[in-house]
Amino acid sequence: MIREAIGRVVEGDHLAEGEMQEVMEEIMTGRATPTQIAAFITAMRMKGETVEEITGAARVMRAKARRVRVGGTQGSRGAGAQDVPDERVLDTCGTGGDGSGTFNVSTATALVAAGGGVRVAKHGNRAVSSRCGSADVLAELGVRVDIPVADAERCIREIGIGFLYAPLCHEAMRYAALPRREIGLRTLFNLLGPLTNPAGVSAQVLGVYEAGLTEKVARVLGRLGTLEAFVVCGEGVYDEISICGPTRVSHLKGESVETFELKPEDLGLKRRDPSGIRGGGPPENARIIRGILEGQEGPCKDMVLLNAAAAFVAAGLDTDLRCGMERAREAIGSGKARLKLEALIRFTNGCGRGEGKPRPEGAA
Repeated sequence: MIREAIGRVVEGDHLAEGEMQEVMEEIMTGRATPTQIAAFITAMRMKGETVEEITGAARVMRAKARRVRVGGTQGSRGAGAQDVPDERVLDTCGTGGDGSGTFNVSTATALVAAGGGVRVAKHGNRAVSSRCGSADVLAELGVRVDIPVADAERCIREIGIGFLYAPLCHEAMRYAALPRREIGLRTLFNLLGPLTNPAGVSAQVLGVYEAGLTEKVARVLGRLGTLEAFVVCGEGVYDEISICGPTRVSHLKGESVETFELKPEDLGLKRRDPSGIRGGGPPENARIIRGILEGQEGPCKDMVLLNAAAAFVAAGLDTDLRCGMERAREAIGSGKARLKLEALIRFTNGCGRGEGKPRPEGAA
């Protein structure tokens, strides 16, 4: 199927959802060669992926992921979701490879969201198409990122946030790892990572690297069962809500998608120069995140406030972004977000030694 699909995609033809599922089955069971995989994902990138193609690929990747059960996603229609009344589970994730060189905004946002009362299943990996992935910066902060999946499940249940390390949850992705690394392009797999959280999250803030993808990806999330999500692309190349200019936002709620432009001024923040939110490698990005959680004012904190505001709305805790931003300020100002990081560090480093259960927040 993949040989036929490569030929069709090169000619500009779109694949049906079922056809895409067949191709992904071949890729994720090792029946496609590395050369075929590289040719296919490159051709897809040049053609442009459709909603049906992305959905088909995501369904296969979700089906092959190791299931993570975290105790509830409030009626999510996604595969593997468990219903627990009045609670949603959130992921904040970008596609990576946007080339902007920012610090790990979605990782900092996840900690703030957890500090504000949202249950967070943060899904991520080490850097593939950027300088510092979420796993890299969390490890630098002191979090053990490669704990067993069963411990990650317990971490999310007990402290309200956990990290799902993609290589442990998506073993079938190993077949695509070498082609992705060697071609070095943003491809379909950049989109699939945020769409295939193994916990079946029902709420998301998802950043994409092209403005034209926001509505498309939001509709994919709707097909996959997500209850509410913000799919965003900041002006230029930011796969986050930007403090530097307008952001294209596609808001999925139920079965409807509303697309609009969001400016920092809309939420009472002034625009900042891009140099103020640049990061670097893991040490630099970890320093920035610690500063934000300690209440250090500046463009990095403002960037996180914007994205956390969307997280609180998506999770159902707030009805509008202004209220969400105030909740984010409180989560940082009260120290609750910082305490979530400390609890995450204690828990993950205690796994396997009988010390996984964290002490109450605020304990010495």
